[in-house]
Amino acid sequence: VTSPCKILKCNSEFWAATSGSHHLGTEEAPEFCTALRAYAHCTRRTARTCRGDLAYHSAVHGIDDLMVQHNCSKDGPTSQPRLRTLPPGDSQERSDSPEICHYEKSFHKHSATPNYTHCGLFGDPHLRTFTDTFQTCKVQGAWPLIDNNYLNVQVTNTPVLPGSTATATSKLTIIFKSFQECVDQKVYQAEMDELPAAFADGSKNGGDKNGANSLKITEKVSGQHIEIQAKYIGTTIVVRQVGRYLTFAVRMPEEVVNAVEDRDSQGLYLCLRGCPLNQQIDFQTIRSAQATEGRARRKGPSLPAPPEAFTYETATAKCREKLPVEDLYFQSCVFDLLTTGDVNFMLAAYYAFEDVKMLHSNKDKLHLYERTRDLAPGNTAPSGSPPALWVALLCLSQCWLGLL
Repeated sequence: VTSPCKILKCNSEFWAATSGSHHLGTEEAPEFCTALRAYAHCTRRTARTCRGDLAYHSAVHGIDDLMVQHNCSKDGPTSQPRLRTLPPGDSQERSDSPEICHYEKSFHKHSATPNYTHCGLFGDPHLRTFTDTFQTCKVQGAWPLIDNNYLNVQVTNTPVLPGSTATATSKLTIIFKSFQECVDQKVYQAEMDELPAAFADGSKNGGDKNGANSLKITEKVSGQHIEIQAKYIGTTIVVRQVGRYLTFAVRMPEEVVNAVEDRDSQGLYLCLRGCPLNQQIDFQTIRSAQATEGRARRKGPSLPAPPEAFTYETATAKCREKLPVEDLYFQSCVFDLLTTGDVNFMLAAYYAFEDVKMLHSNKDKLHLYERTRDLAPGNTAPSGSPPALWVALLCLSQCWLGLL
């Protein structure tokens, strides 16, 4: 379910109207005030449904401050003119930005390039952890993906179909914690049909500190694809809306991944620890049953049929259009089509793999073939080994032991 509070939409509309406003001369101040009044009008329209929303209250206070700073009258036109775009080069850090606000320059000034890791969440939902473990999870409701000294990421997963255990990500919250002279605390929130190109307070960078531009949001495709660069911690985050649901991908240095106060007593951190065993689904076992039955079924009571009936054959054919390699991304695509009947889940798997290609530092580990649930560290299959080869090697070892 989506929240009736539409403050994210208000934020997005204001920042779409005022991109580059800090570069405008005084002659364009009336246009800025017009956009600001439209922003205030938008917040008033959604006030009743946003009473308990922190982003809403932050926006209201921010509007009041901007009204005073720019000597804007509260009375006047409220149309939203599109102001000029940012000039070339604005995406660069300020010349006076402290070195501490550039991860590679500060943390690794006298050492080798840091080792980057990747985590992604997509589909029904499928999780690829920082250690390249691939899991399919139930995780209905709110769950923490990342929880370290620098940022928190929480996702909310809701049922795809009434009465089904199939869930997908409907809400995402990212909190960047205040960091030295680089950035103020910033919150990013996205929901189904609301993928803002700004933080919850309406800003697009890290605030008023000297290194503010070491944290920036870029809109790649309006309403479908945003990218957040947090250069002060060497981190890139990609958020997409595919169909009705959200996908998440991140590239982060190992040093940042493991920056937690007390790792032994820390709670859930799905990107690092994976999903709890009681929340994991062995979709490969279910996939075999699906191939036999030719339709989507989960273990347990009979569930409602998806709106579009994919057979195993039609699902594999559809997934092969975008994912020619039959790895776990391909298999998760087939699983999701059979489970949900929604072809957008094929695109979610496709874009998840595209994000892996962009964000993963080890190009030999892009494809994953073996389920790693219930395997102890050191006993996982080689990430590049296809299933048939791994099974053959296992059988060969068992036969050799029998002979001995």
